[in-house]
Amino acid sequence: MQPADRPFDILIFCDMCVDLIVSGEDVVPQFGQVEKLVGDYTIELGGSCGIFACQAARLGLKVAAVGRVGADSFGDLIRRRMAEYGIDLRYVTVDPGIKTGLGIALCQGNDRAILTYMGSINGVLPEMITDDMLASARHLHHGSYYLQHQLRSALPGIFQRAHQLGLTTSLDTNWDPDERWSGGGLEALLRYTDIFMPNEQEALRISRQTDLTSALSALRQAGPPLITIKRGEDGALVDDGKQVVRQAVARVTGGDSIGAGDSFDAGFLSAWLRSMPLAQCLDLACYCGSRVAGAVGGLQGQPDLAQVQARQTGL
Repeated sequence: MQPADRPFDILIFCDMCVDLIVSGEDVVPQFGQVEKLVGDYTIELGGSCGIFACQAARLGLKVAAVGRVGADSFGDLIRRRMAEYGIDLRYVTVDPGIKTGLGIALCQGNDRAILTYMGSINGVLPEMITDDMLASARHLHHGSYYLQHQLRSALPGIFQRAHQLGLTTSLDTNWDPDERWSGGGLEALLRYTDIFMPNEQEALRISRQTDLTSALSALRQAGPPLITIKRGEDGALVDDGKQVVRQAVARVTGGDSIGAGDSFDAGFLSAWLRSMPLAQCLDLACYCGSRVAGAVGGLQGQPDLAQVQARQTGL
C-alpha cells in the first residue's frame, strides 16, 4: 500500500496521562499539615503525545494512537477525550496491571512546577510495534523520548523500519528529567529522523553547544534534513540546510503554556504533510502554539481546521 492510500496520516506512540492543573496566587505546598486554598483547578487529558494527537486530529489529519491506559477513571477520561477528537484507538489497550499516568501542574503567575506519576506514560513496549501497524500510516511522530524509556533503545530500529515501509518521521524529545541529554540511542535515532523538533533549550543541551547557530550546525550534522526550533516568546525557526525561516509571535497572557510546543509540532506537520511551503508550515505551527499558550491546559486553546482555513489559504 502506497503512503497516500494508507488509513492514517500520523501514527504516534502516546505517553498516556491526565493533567491536574492547580492555579492560584500561592500554590506552593507547605508541609507540617498546613492547608492552603487555591484559586482553581482543571482536569484534562495530558501528555505531550496525547496533546499533539488531539491538535493534529483537530486540523483534519487522520491520527492513530498507540499506548496503554489503566483500568481506572483517568484511563476512561483519556479514551473518551481522544475518541471525541476523532483519534483512532485500535492500538490503545486497557491494562488492569498499571495505573494511568498523572501530571500535577502547580501554576503560579507565569511559572509552573510539575509533579509526575509515570504509570501508563511509559506504557508503550517495543514488541507492540508491528510492521503492519507502521504500514497503516504515512508519518510516524514521537514526542516523549526521555519519558518512554521502555521504548527508547528500540526507537532507532523502529524509525529505520518506518523508513523502509515508506513513512516519514519526526521527533520531539521534550525535556530530559535526568539532564543527561544523550545516550540511549538518540544519536542513531536522529539519523532516521526527517524532522527534528526541539525547543531552544533542548537543542542547546542535546547539541552540547552554547549558542543557537552552533546548535543548528551540530544538529544538521547529526542527520535530520529539517529542524524546527521553538523559542517561546522569541518565536520559532525552521532550517532545511539551505535556508533558515524565522517567525515572530505575539506575546500571550493568561494561559499556562501547557502543551503549546506539542500543538506547535502538530500544526507544523499538518501543513508539511500537505506539501505547504516552509514559511506557511511555521506560521501555522506558531499560531497553534500561541493559541494553546494563552489557554489553560493543553487542549482548550487548540484551533480546528475551520479556524485555520479562515486565516490561511491552502489547507
